[in-house]
Amino acid sequence: MRQISERIFIGSESDHRTGDDEWAVVHACKNPCHQIAVGYQGSLPSSHPNYLVLEEESDLYLNMIDPPVPLFKPPLFSSFLDFAARHWELGKTILIHCNQGESRAPSLGLLFLAKHRSEISDESYEKARAEFQKLYPFYQPGQGIRIYLARHWNEF
Repeated sequence: MRQISERIFIGSESDHRTGDDEWAVVHACKNPCHQIAVGYQGSLPSSHPNYLVLEEESDLYLNMIDPPVPLFKPPLFSSFLDFAARHWELGKTILIHCNQGESRAPSLGLLFLAKHRSEISDESYEKARAEFQKLYPFYQPGQGIRIYLARHWNEF
């Protein structure tokens, strides 16, 4: 787990924990977190009410994989930004984790720092990425999330 800003941490699956009075946790991984929280194996029907997102108090579970093509859905990112902003205002420390802590979780952290906290550039994904890499040198975004964020940057 590595701190990227005041009260914001990026981690991997080994840093998994649940939220509490002091922490809000974003679980940016389908397997195992979203699957366990929602209670399924394999795939979930897209008609399921928690197909993309399940929020339980101080935990946000995202059905998020890291494909080489941009298959992401806007509710993954809007739910994250709303959740993180709400818990930030409550004074909580925010942990964003994915399986390896290299692509999905840091991409969400980058988005929050640029679009909500204004701590890095929000002019473009590429500018934000260049500044974010200085804060989190382990950032290795997958091709799909990189393309998605660049294409949709101004929509956030």
